[in-house]
Amino acid sequence: MLQILHAVAMTGVGRLVGVAFSPSAYCQALRRLPVDVMRRLLRSTATRQRDATDQVGRWRGLRAFLVDGSSCSMSDTPELQRRFDQPTEQKPGCGFPVAHLLALFDAYTGMLVDVLASTWRTHDMTRVGELHPHLGSGDLLVGDRGFCSYAHLALLAQGGIHAVVRMHQNRRVSLSARQYRWAGVAWPVRLGCDDQLTIWRKSKVPSRVMPRETYDALPETMIVRELRYRVSRRGYRTSTVTLATTLLDPVAYPAAELAELYHRRWCVELNLRHLKDTLGMRVLRAKSAAGVERELLAFALVYNLIGATLTVVAMHLETTPERVSFLDVVRLLRHGLARDARATIVINPDRPGRVQPRVVKRRPLQYSRMTRPRTELKRELQRTRSP
Repeated sequence: MLQILHAVAMTGVGRLVGVAFSPSAYCQALRRLPVDVMRRLLRSTATRQRDATDQVGRWRGLRAFLVDGSSCSMSDTPELQRRFDQPTEQKPGCGFPVAHLLALFDAYTGMLVDVLASTWRTHDMTRVGELHPHLGSGDLLVGDRGFCSYAHLALLAQGGIHAVVRMHQNRRVSLSARQYRWAGVAWPVRLGCDDQLTIWRKSKVPSRVMPRETYDALPETMIVRELRYRVSRRGYRTSTVTLATTLLDPVAYPAAELAELYHRRWCVELNLRHLKDTLGMRVLRAKSAAGVERELLAFALVYNLIGATLTVVAMHLETTPERVSFLDVVRLLRHGLARDARATIVINPDRPGRVQPRVVKRRPLQYSRMTRPRTELKRELQRTRSP
């Protein structure tokens, strides 16, 4: 954890703790760390922080969680190539293994509840069911369109879990469709402008990412609320967003507040950026599959400890956690708390609706891309330089 927090190599850990050890002994000690214990520690840190802020960390009385997929690269070893594979556009011997990550965050505290690593060609829906046990009856899960399917919403509803997801691009939604009668009720039921209740039916084709027995146990139909809101902020690429939710009461859960809740889903992108860019999880250094899982959990533990400290600092400075600089809290943990936290922690200004172009200003180094295995390139260099 000190190695991740200070962003030092393996040989620099000894200088941090004042203990001399060899790299071999350090690696052997890492291999003895039980993965199950590290995963329980991760869940414990998220649970403790959520319990400490339980009364204020809710959306209209519901505990809210954010789920999203991501990826990270790693060392090019035969074991990791077999376990995780690499993107198809990379030629064999020229790329690196890439893991697909599925992360569950607390919407209020930003704490990482769990993270799963899978092969590169894994869809977000394939393992999302493994995150459901972290949710209880009455909780709320917010996700993008990759988590919008009848099977997923029905599975959540069976456990009493609510969902707010963006409508999948393959599902056609007409908020001005002609009504039809079913079970003595005219469907869809109008709740307001661009807001309606409709009936979703289970497909006869089983889900490819769900066991057949689980899919067969789902109900044949379910009522889903469909709503659409417009994005009027300048510079945003999306002009309209359509949501699907199992929160059916328009009085208890107004459409405008559901839109704001989904807009908050962008926080999961910021959380992943803190993990991958600020802490350096974009490229893992372990050489084995078990080592990758340990390193991933170590990053998650450090992230949660930073998040817990950030929440305490935000309370001390009488502001919200989103406005406290994550990097400043990292520096605080590296070098210790100053006497006046207000002088060392930056409170970011509240700038809602701010937009930035997706461009990179700093140019990369002008080296050729590696399109052939390194051994072939080395042989070619040796031939051209031979007398």
